[in-house]
Amino acid sequence: MNDVADWWTTKIIRMEPGQIEFRNQPIEALIQSHSFTQMIWLMTMGETPSTAQTRLLDAALVASVDHGPQAPSIAASRMAMTCGVGINNAIASGVNMLGDVHGGAGEQALELYQSILGESSDQSLENAIDHALDQSIQKTAFVPGFGHRFHKPEDPRARPLMELLRQCAQDDPSIDPRFADIAEGVQDAIERRKGKRIAMNIDGATAAIYGALGVPATLARGLFCLSRSVGLTAHAYEQSLSNERNKGPTPPSYRWTHDPN
Repeated sequence: MNDVADWWTTKIIRMEPGQIEFRNQPIEALIQSHSFTQMIWLMTMGETPSTAQTRLLDAALVASVDHGPQAPSIAASRMAMTCGVGINNAIASGVNMLGDVHGGAGEQALELYQSILGESSDQSLENAIDHALDQSIQKTAFVPGFGHRFHKPEDPRARPLMELLRQCAQDDPSIDPRFADIAEGVQDAIERRKGKRIAMNIDGATAAIYGALGVPATLARGLFCLSRSVGLTAHAYEQSLSNERNKGPTPPSYRWTHDPN
């Protein structure tokens, strides 16, 4: 039976009749000792976070929960709810909208920051940023984590997150404050190139936090999805309280443009 038992080998959970352990800690103890944010860290990173790590992760999760019904993921969740599906289907519809352009840019931003950090050991931070931006712009016209349709020239979430990152780094040496310097340095470099201030958006700000915490880039996207699921749940539930059915993206009196060519 070992070939069957080994099929899904995992370090995350041990479960037997009458026993549940997460990362070798019994659920009875975790219920008493861990907050939900601490459980997220324990499950994904494999250890109980410090007070500073918990505070910083909590802030990133709080800052990312929602951005209104105009956000594609939230709109998808609300529209799905009017189609008679369950709330879990509506949440999943929104999560499935979180890709490289919407919601997933934090993964790309963290990869950018990590590459800058690696190059900064051989040159100044400013030169490392310029080199990384040159390479990034060759791939796409957009720098992941920067620019916003509504928040100009600053996203109100970015500055308090960078301030908290630096505060938590003073309390816990495992938190790397250089990621705040890198994120703000990228924003300054973009401003020098464009001649105007471009907002560091929530993807760019949380990417700095996840980098400072040592979170892998792939997991950073997962944590954003987890956070945004809170907003998706709230909007789906609110929508369920209405009597609206089959609600589309625009009011019925509006029509789309037909292009015969």
